[in-house]
Amino acid sequence: MEARLNLFANPVAGKFLRHINTAGQALSGTTLPHATQELVKLRASQINGCGFCTDMHSKDAAHAGETSVRLNLVAAWREAKVFTDAERAALELTEQGTRIADAAGGVTDEAWANAAKHYDEDQLAALVSLIALINAYNRLNVLVQQPAGDYQPGQFG
Repeated sequence: MEARLNLFANPVAGKFLRHINTAGQALSGTTLPHATQELVKLRASQINGCGFCTDMHSKDAAHAGETSVRLNLVAAWREAKVFTDAERAALELTEQGTRIADAAGGVTDEAWANAAKHYDEDQLAALVSLIALINAYNRLNVLVQQPAGDYQPGQFG
């Protein structure tokens, strides 16, 4: 399987990717826990059916020390006892922020308030930005049918 368009070789796509990669780098220096960031990226990618990003973020998380139990339970986080209350709040915000088109009201006040109990304003800004960013990456990769399975941790960094 090959992608419909080589995002890495096309000059227009390459320029766009450089800009959104820079945006992503701005988030790595925040106090939003790295483990939470990987869980958020993985969950949004699962929802969006982005095999490339699901592959990447599950491998990056495992490489950073995340357990296989937690990674395997991200899709069923509500029933899993392995996530903190803060992580659960981030996963709920991720789901609602990713499924905006599925809900007339968008993100609920309850989900926002729950996240705000666990994260300060800068962390919330990072979380919101991360959810928006991973959704953009997911859409790029799904549109071009970017193949999944060959990613190696650190491949792009």
